[in-house]
Amino acid sequence: MPQTDLPAFDRATAVTRTEAGGLVAELDPGWDVGGGILNGGYLLSVVGRAALLESPHPHPVAVSASYLRAPAAGPATLTVVPGAAGRTLAHSLVTLADAAGPALTVTVTTATLGTDAPQWSEPTPDAPPVEECVSIAEHRDLAPPGVPVPGLSLRVDTRLDPATAGWAFGRPSREPRLRAWMRFTDGREPDPLALLTFADALPPTSFALGDLGWAPTVQLQVLVRALPAPGWCLVEARSSEIAGGWLDEDYRIWDSTGRLVAQSRQLARSPRRR
Repeated sequence: MPQTDLPAFDRATAVTRTEAGGLVAELDPGWDVGGGILNGGYLLSVVGRAALLESPHPHPVAVSASYLRAPAAGPATLTVVPGAAGRTLAHSLVTLADAAGPALTVTVTTATLGTDAPQWSEPTPDAPPVEECVSIAEHRDLAPPGVPVPGLSLRVDTRLDPATAGWAFGRPSREPRLRAWMRFTDGREPDPLALLTFADALPPTSFALGDLGWAPTVQLQVLVRALPAPGWCLVEARSSEIAGGWLDEDYRIWDSTGRLVAQSRQLARSPRRR
């Protein structure tokens, strides 16, 4: 399929091999979280594609990323150092760099995922239907004057559960928790690479408390548990503590059937109070 016919996510995360054998990507400025800063989950999906090109297995199942700095949109190189590989798992270390040098170092484990029913799983949280939830993109007029609309919100359709959306209407919560239905705006169905983006696509959980500043990711770990079914994913993020300038977030992602398909944990800098 010509690249121009690919869904936006596939174009934005494309990784190609040069004549010399290296791997390159063109980081898309449209996947930013504001101020030209590219979303950490989007960058992780680019890295995941690079790892799969050098792996005998088709899916990322465990990804651990250290964010050294925010890379610029535009040309990037990806260096994959293969590790141990076997019949069920393969490991690699991937470095994403732009013109200024390395920006991410990521340990990636690949395998083959399935759709087998779990032996046991925590219940899916109660959430209202998508139609009763709050579209971030449709309410972008609520952003403070002069604050640019994040490109990510125009590419990932995010519908906030009203129970965790009070901050968007000037009614912050006492609990740093967000929940939303999520899918790509162009209808592209979810897959393991998409889940890497979804695992960092909600606003920072500190938004729920009324702290609306940028919370830069320092370290992000994602576990992909199963192949997601088509349709909307339900995404929930919680923090256990915000203290000393640091913020932790735990994500769980369920597919349209209610199957847990991904989890993540990250450490970020908490927004600076003005």
